[in-house]
Amino acid sequence: MKEILDFLRDLEKNNNREWFNSHKEQYQSVLKKWYAFCESLIAEIGRFDKDIAPLTIKECTYRIYRDTRFSKDKSPYKTHFGVFLAKGGKKSMHAGYYFHIGTGNSSEYPHVHMLASGNYCYDNKAVKILREDISDEWETFSTSILAKVNHLFIPDTEGALKRVPKEYDKNAPYADWMRMKSYCLTAKTDDNFILQDNLAQRVAELFKTTKPFIDYINRAVDYVKEETEGR
Repeated sequence: MKEILDFLRDLEKNNNREWFNSHKEQYQSVLKKWYAFCESLIAEIGRFDKDIAPLTIKECTYRIYRDTRFSKDKSPYKTHFGVFLAKGGKKSMHAGYYFHIGTGNSSEYPHVHMLASGNYCYDNKAVKILREDISDEWETFSTSILAKVNHLFIPDTEGALKRVPKEYDKNAPYADWMRMKSYCLTAKTDDNFILQDNLAQRVAELFKTTKPFIDYINRAVDYVKEETEGR
């Protein structure tokens, strides 16, 4: 992972086409190592989540080229590598397991190294179902699902509503979950975690604690998909 980390840090300092093109061979070497890691991670997570085992590299990785059409930042390249392992692939809208290596030069995305379980894009119907399910099944959700998640993971409240929807009790223990429009747990890591041996196995062990959470979210996603496809 050190070669990947060094490349991303150099790219951050030289985020232009001239530098990238002159280091294309190095990029290809780094990309090969990243794909090898992703394949190992697919295999490790596939041991406890059968929906992940069939995934291909193309279905779960991303291009390094940024879409700058609507961004003030015109830097042409991403300075991170990410892999999203979800049932049906990264475009399926299912919740899944996201692992991300940044430059490590900041504790904020996209620079930080991180793990995330869930997803950021849900159908409004799925969000409605999840709010209803979590409020109705709070004891089960909190004790049988959230309590089993490794302590490094915390709910990501970015983009959440400022207020609890009026149909829910704002003083209830589940109130913050009612404000969410995305359901995701995130865990930030550091260089020490990234550079130690057996990274894929260690990442998979952390993700394994979030599988009940993933299954819970995907129950709602699958229901909406089946309802939509059945029309």
